[in-house]
Amino acid sequence: MRRLVWPAVVLVLLLALNLFFTPSFFSIEVKDGHLYGSLIDILRFGAPLILVSLGMTLVIATGGIDLSVGSVVAISGALACLQISQDASVFTAVTLALGLCLVLGAWNGFLVAGIGIQPIIATLILMVAGRGLAQLITDGQIITVNSPAYKVIGGGYWLTVPFGILIVLGVLAITAFLTRRLALGLLIESVGSNAEASRLAGIRARGIIIMVYAFAALCAGVAGLMISSNVSSADGNNAGLWIELDAILAVVIGGTSLAGGRFSLGGTVLGALIIQTLTTTIYSIGVPPETTLLFKALVVTAVCLVQSPSFRAKVLRGRGRTAPPGPAAEKKVRVSL
Repeated sequence: MRRLVWPAVVLVLLLALNLFFTPSFFSIEVKDGHLYGSLIDILRFGAPLILVSLGMTLVIATGGIDLSVGSVVAISGALACLQISQDASVFTAVTLALGLCLVLGAWNGFLVAGIGIQPIIATLILMVAGRGLAQLITDGQIITVNSPAYKVIGGGYWLTVPFGILIVLGVLAITAFLTRRLALGLLIESVGSNAEASRLAGIRARGIIIMVYAFAALCAGVAGLMISSNVSSADGNNAGLWIELDAILAVVIGGTSLAGGRFSLGGTVLGALIIQTLTTTIYSIGVPPETTLLFKALVVTAVCLVQSPSFRAKVLRGRGRTAPPGPAAEKKVRVSL
């Protein structure tokens, strides 16, 4: 719980800053049976990033990294929209898209665990090739669909709550149960701490690594469905662009070490919400578009520094320094010696 304190503090400060510029920021109202408000928008638009970040958390916990999730997001949305545009059912389109994502994730895991390729290189291959595959599926065009059933995934509501938020809550609950209530979480952490020692202890490290990469791709696939569903179209070139970097940043802000080992699902969710809230804040306070990325980078850097225990220790140590001892103090030291 201690690792969640600083991300939670940063999130509260960002929300308070929005309240300063927009007095009605915290107001939530019901229109036509749907919840509306800035806080609801942060959760709804941040849902795809939370999903991708959850998968990235388990990959990083094994000591790996996945740069291909953005391309998987594009592939998932492109294949689903293509199938729907060809009169396939929503169930068939979603099944095919998520099935392909699982295969791509397992392929990443095989390259890392089976062949021994460095994770950053193995996933970089799919990051480049996957974006080309998404454009090949869409034939370089934006595929638009008109399916009310498909629209529900990313833009629908259920019991007044955006359906995307419910999907995130479901995935988070299942992931937390599998990793915190069962031994799977300890196995993932042991592989991330020392894969060779885990193998000698009888843990099937290769199988676990393949599994977490497949899970990360599945989460990215669901995020791709949500993004394409929300706009009723698929863009193989821009969908999910750079979402892998935001996901890695969310995991780090949440307190999970890039070296592998212990991980925090709650911290990852807070990290993703911080990034989405920061994006909303940038629009609220009217930061010029040409300086948006620079402003975001500066704020994220400050967040990481505040959250870093070593940085806080150095700052506190610097404040605790006293003035050099005077002649009387030096004389007292000599006498005591």
